[in-house]
Amino acid sequence: MLAELLTIFFSSFIIAFSGAMMPGPLLTATVSESSKRGFRAGPMLIAGHGILEIGLVVLLVLGVAPFLQREGVFAVIAIAGGAILLWMAFGMFRTLPTLSLSLQAEKTDNNSLIVSGILLSLANPYWIIWWATIGFGYILHSWQFAIWGIIFFFTGHILADLVWYSAVAAAVGKGRHLFTDGIYRGIVGTCAAFLVVFACYFFYAGLQKVVL
Repeated sequence: MLAELLTIFFSSFIIAFSGAMMPGPLLTATVSESSKRGFRAGPMLIAGHGILEIGLVVLLVLGVAPFLQREGVFAVIAIAGGAILLWMAFGMFRTLPTLSLSLQAEKTDNNSLIVSGILLSLANPYWIIWWATIGFGYILHSWQFAIWGIIFFFTGHILADLVWYSAVAAAVGKGRHLFTDGIYRGIVGTCAAFLVVFACYFFYAGLQKVVL
């Protein structure tokens, strides 16, 4: 049984790591926040992401995956997610003219980063769809080993996210002393632009489900 559980763990890690490396709202926020707050931004954002995923795993185990796979539900999630991303991008653009990079990590409440991790995950409709399809299939496979299968699956999954986003945060955070205010504003502006692109794509994906 241990061999099967370890197989679940490592395969879950590899699949999740491949997904984590793809650009998305959470990666954009990690780059932006770690340039201001240092390394801790990565783990804190993933803490919020993980809290939400634990809740979703529980729901999937209870059988809500078929509901999430409905086109109408996807459309609502995509459009709402796009609206959240546009709101976040607007806030980032608005602060650009006065942004100044402090060489010291900001002493901001970690709870704000955790909440951001939750909201950014919710803003990405494909995160939910992934869980309702691939994730749910993996849960069904893991469930044959009862709760231990779920534990090994989720541990591998969330560890992949933690490893990747912590590495990104460390790379950006360590380089804070190399950034001028102009470079910093350029990074934040670029991140905001990416959020707009993601928002437009989510709006398009959601409206396609409504129109077609």
